[in-house]
Amino acid sequence: MNRIASAAGLAVAAALLVPVAASAQMRIEALDLSLTATPAVSSDYLFRGISQTRNRPAIQATVEALHDSGVYIGAFASNVAFAGTNARQELDLLAGYRFEALGIAWDIGAIYYSYPGYNRPSGGYNIDYFEGALKASKVIDTVTVVGGAYVSPDFFGQSGTGVYLEGGADVALPLGFTASARFGYQWIEHEPRFGTPDYATWSASISRDVAAGVTLAVGYYGTDISQSHCSGGQKVCDDRVMVTLSRRF
Repeated sequence: MNRIASAAGLAVAAALLVPVAASAQMRIEALDLSLTATPAVSSDYLFRGISQTRNRPAIQATVEALHDSGVYIGAFASNVAFAGTNARQELDLLAGYRFEALGIAWDIGAIYYSYPGYNRPSGGYNIDYFEGALKASKVIDTVTVVGGAYVSPDFFGQSGTGVYLEGGADVALPLGFTASARFGYQWIEHEPRFGTPDYATWSASISRDVAAGVTLAVGYYGTDISQSHCSGGQKVCDDRVMVTLSRRF
């Protein structure tokens, strides 16, 4: 409970501080840039269905600079907790290009996942890695169909080639609610080194702006990984409900 209270307090503080900078820098006309910042607090940090915080709350922030040409750069930060390591922070750097073609919105980009402060033990593996990403979405009436493909030449923990495919939809509902569903599959070249076999992951969630631009999202997330095949018997692959509060500026 103390961890949850601390996380909520820090998230509120971030939400109060960000508007000061955002109000002055949200749009830089001279550079044709739009800036956004999204602080968030969540009951967990799930990445493709697996907890990155060992089932504990997460404090996160995303920032992005988008040029009118469609080129963007950004960053994502969160606390993490991987068993048997001293990794406590994640910092992802993002860059890409967004455009529309054939009536579809496309996003071609790259992501570098890093863990500042992590010290690789003797005989251990590097956990930083790079992914190329291709995402697409199409709006059909009240439904937005989405899909994505992610490829890493050397995935987390130096586990070789990693490929992740995901598809789903967001549906606008009455009273300002949005329902979302996703299904994905992760392939990993060296499964034992990563800690799990190839696996499927899914989620169903609902979200709504609740007050002052704050969005509340509640979702159910799962994988088909049994506990015995989850990173040495950990419970980070179990199905769970996750609650997130976020505010975009």
